[in-house]
Amino acid sequence: MPHLHRKIKKGRPYYYIREIQRVDGRPKVVSQVYLGTVEKILQLRQEADASGKPAKLQVREFGSLWVARQLEKELDTIGAVDAAVPPDKRETAPSVGEYFFFAWANRMAEPCSKNALETFYRRTAVQEIHPVNISELTSERYWDKWNRVSEAAVEKIARRFFRRVAALYAGRPEGVLFDTTNNYTFMASKTKSELARRGKNKEGRDNLRQIGVALLVDRDTALPLYYKAFPGNMHDSKVFAQTADEMMAVLNELNPDKLRMTVVFDKGVNSQDNILYIDDKPHAHFITTYSNHFAPDIAGADLKNFAPLDIEKNRRMEEKGKDADKILAWRTRAEFWGKKRTVVVTYNPATARKQRYTLDQKLETLRDTLLEFRANHRRGEPHWRDPDAIHDRYIRACEALYIGSQYYRVEFAAGEMSFRKDLYQVSQSQTLFGKNIIITDNHDWSNESIVQLSLDRYLVEHGFRSGKSRHHVEMHPVHHWTDSKLLCHILTCAMTLTAMKILEIKARAVGLKMTAPAIMREMRALHSVLVWTKGKKHPERIIELSPKNWTGVLGGNGGGVESGNGGKRTMKKRFDAAFKAKVALEALKGQKTIAELARLYEVHPNQIGQWKKQIQAEMPKVFNGKRDREEKDQAELVEELYKQIGQLKVELDWLKKKSGLAGR
Repeated sequence: MPHLHRKIKKGRPYYYIREIQRVDGRPKVVSQVYLGTVEKILQLRQEADASGKPAKLQVREFGSLWVARQLEKELDTIGAVDAAVPPDKRETAPSVGEYFFFAWANRMAEPCSKNALETFYRRTAVQEIHPVNISELTSERYWDKWNRVSEAAVEKIARRFFRRVAALYAGRPEGVLFDTTNNYTFMASKTKSELARRGKNKEGRDNLRQIGVALLVDRDTALPLYYKAFPGNMHDSKVFAQTADEMMAVLNELNPDKLRMTVVFDKGVNSQDNILYIDDKPHAHFITTYSNHFAPDIAGADLKNFAPLDIEKNRRMEEKGKDADKILAWRTRAEFWGKKRTVVVTYNPATARKQRYTLDQKLETLRDTLLEFRANHRRGEPHWRDPDAIHDRYIRACEALYIGSQYYRVEFAAGEMSFRKDLYQVSQSQTLFGKNIIITDNHDWSNESIVQLSLDRYLVEHGFRSGKSRHHVEMHPVHHWTDSKLLCHILTCAMTLTAMKILEIKARAVGLKMTAPAIMREMRALHSVLVWTKGKKHPERIIELSPKNWTGVLGGNGGGVESGNGGKRTMKKRFDAAFKAKVALEALKGQKTIAELARLYEVHPNQIGQWKKQIQAEMPKVFNGKRDREEKDQAELVEELYKQIGQLKVELDWLKKKSGLAGR
């Protein structure tokens, strides 16, 4: 409850608005707003009274943390971490689980370094949502806490976390999507690390060390079901081979009936060993893509054999009047990895046009380069006289453009250099443009089912892009210098990514078609405001009205946001009788302190104390004997008899009056 607090400085009184809460079982000032002298307070009140609007004394971000806390109630990341890394007996600061929660809650709203985390939380209404000593949320304290989290503990936390996610939302997935990505770091070359290695990087940061992350996603919900951190220089096919047993164990837990389950992955994973591994699993199947380069006969099939697919993407094209851009498909059977497989080749006209345009541009650039080479050769420039050296430069020019060297024939005769475009090679490449080979062992599936599940692999890629966003999650660049910290950081990001997907699921359930980042942007505009309203003796804290009914999406146990204060919203917690009895009985057991119960059930310690006293007062009545009941019944009977005697007396007096007997 906000209250005025006076301080005397140099003989003059100055006033503050203070809010005190119990943190770690002790009363602590969690908010102090400077008001000034009595004159300034009177001026503030007069201005508020004149405008008719409450004076805003303090504004703090509320909505984003409230969203995170509501999700935490379901996901229980604090409980999962604390079960794997129990609190120290002498520990009074936040537990390791709470440090993880504060980390992923921040990454949902405004990702920042651990060094800036304390500053972030001082701008928020965290004390109203999950009270904490903010001065403990420093990078030094994070390293102290995360030093206690071993690799085995990280794996244990992840298993428990994803099991809970799957139990709540995934059900029994029939299709799962697998992919990998790399996250670069600025770790120095001399720093020892098994995870941070140099390798190929899509962001073009090959000079930096990187950490790989594999993700297994449910096709229906886009929810992560499993993740794995691995050395950044490891090939995707080896990652799949090393994690296959763990992933299959996860999928078997979700599939107790041993029904068909299909794993989707790209061509970087489809080594023979990986395909044979899936072949040995009777209930597991696969869908993968294959390089056109290694199957040119299949990829170069005549387009007259292709037919449009009845998929959602083509239906959208038809609505837009773009029938010519519909995806086409052709089906066949061919031997791959020692068995006959079903092969579906798709053709995307829009992609084919882009690839033709790109090739034309690159060939034009290559032609200009060759013209320059020929001019240098004709002039007899140094280092331009040897045909072999010029040919090597041509190869390097092709590599720089990421195209093959077969498109131009470079020849030397009678000391003269010449070149010409090989139209056959250009034509052969163009027959492959827009084509995509999909291979599966689901022989009874339709073309549409195979292609759609393969296309859905974008869900994993979308998750990776979200994870690398600077506004949410921000898995990289990674600012951690030991493998143990890297593992904790990646687990935190996996929790954040999962929480944001759940947020989208909840929004869709109530008809809100919004992405998690869009929801978080709106929720960050929901503030906790300390106001002084006209006619009020003391200031009060209110919650500004949210633009949408987010409480319908995320309303938690006993908590909610209710209308009040002229269009504003105030936080008010309601607890039913069963909840009160449960907490009071826990307090009576004495196994946990009142402060621990307050943090666990998110109830003020004073409230728990009141419930404890109430149940202690009421318990003797439960054991009252037969005598007590008889005495109560007798008292009720006497009271009823007195009522009847009184009624009879009134009636007798009335009869006497009417018959003239009154007064005799």
